[in-house]
Amino acid sequence: MKLSELKASGHPKTLFSSFLYFDVSFMIWVMLGALGVFITQDFGLSPSQKGLIVAIPILAGSIFRIVLGVLTDRIGPKKTAILGMCITTIPLLWGFFAGNTLPELYMIGILLGVAGASFSVALPMASRWYPPHLQGLAMGIAGAGNSGTLFATLFGPRIAENLGWHTTMGIALIPLLITFAIFIFLAKDAPTQPAPQPLKNYFKVFAYRDTWFFCLLYSVTFGGFVGLTNFLSMFFVDEYQLSNVQAGDFVTLCVAAGSFFRPVGGIISDRVGGVKVLTVLFLIVAACMLGVSQLPSLLAIIVLLFVGMMCLGMGNGAVFQLVPQRFQKEIGMVTGIVGAAGGIGGFFLPTVLGTVKELTGSYATGFIIFTVIALLAFVILLVANYSWKKTWNLKSDAMKI
Repeated sequence: MKLSELKASGHPKTLFSSFLYFDVSFMIWVMLGALGVFITQDFGLSPSQKGLIVAIPILAGSIFRIVLGVLTDRIGPKKTAILGMCITTIPLLWGFFAGNTLPELYMIGILLGVAGASFSVALPMASRWYPPHLQGLAMGIAGAGNSGTLFATLFGPRIAENLGWHTTMGIALIPLLITFAIFIFLAKDAPTQPAPQPLKNYFKVFAYRDTWFFCLLYSVTFGGFVGLTNFLSMFFVDEYQLSNVQAGDFVTLCVAAGSFFRPVGGIISDRVGGVKVLTVLFLIVAACMLGVSQLPSLLAIIVLLFVGMMCLGMGNGAVFQLVPQRFQKEIGMVTGIVGAAGGIGGFFLPTVLGTVKELTGSYATGFIIFTVIALLAFVILLVANYSWKKTWNLKSDAMKI
């Protein structure tokens, strides 16, 4: 597969704009996680409260993804993205000028969910410009915008160390405004944008069993990725006594694996099939999380988390190699629903890790629970694939194993 084919078959400026919008929005979405150590020190939070603070933006993003998914299908992704970026300025300004009480912090987290909802806009915007055989690559490139977490975890703690976490949130407005300007001039809705339908029609996809299969699978791949992204800095500080900046650096390394390998997951899925890729990835994730549950040396746990996050990132690309093939007309709504399921998974993971730590005094049981969940996802995939072999009519081998 050549990038020249990608250029000739679609709209590169829109693909880049989708990536950039998702990238910056994702960076802003996970800011509370990146700054979590500083915030929890200011507020003196318990382990379960730590998990809740970083999980709130993820859960809010799940809800907003459905809303923005409907808007994407009704008014187009460009207008929806512009609206989303405008709303995202509110929590950043709030955190910059105020955010001194726990209720305020909860509200900031909820509003940051709009940034996380960019997923259900950026991916359909890119998808509609490209043919089926390039969906994995195009969706992988746009979806690689989750690399925005790298900027949050790498630079966020460093800026907060010197200027405070309030100022760090204000500084995040700069890349958002730059992205806003670029997006307006470069992004373009695809000519295949479907005509608006009655609102009730969008929710018919809930009646399809495949919608729920994709939701369950993505709640593990993306939920695991974003959940760990938001919680690992506090895990490293609590368990390995790293400094705030050191913890951010190690999280950045792990997040990089998941972010940069997401397109790889899509590309491989285009060639050998998304189900084949996911089958292997879920087993590797389970093995890595089981290893992490043993709380080995720092070097060993970095390797395990790096490989595990890499597989989760590739799994995100593999799932969304399959979704556009099954739901072409309803891609905006389905992306919002599946993305919401991923966000819900990301909400529960840090909540479980924090709660288990508070109850048992160790993170080990929390990672064992994640191991079991990865194995359950493997079983669900086998069940789903049995159904897909009977009902799908795809030209590719996307659902064959």
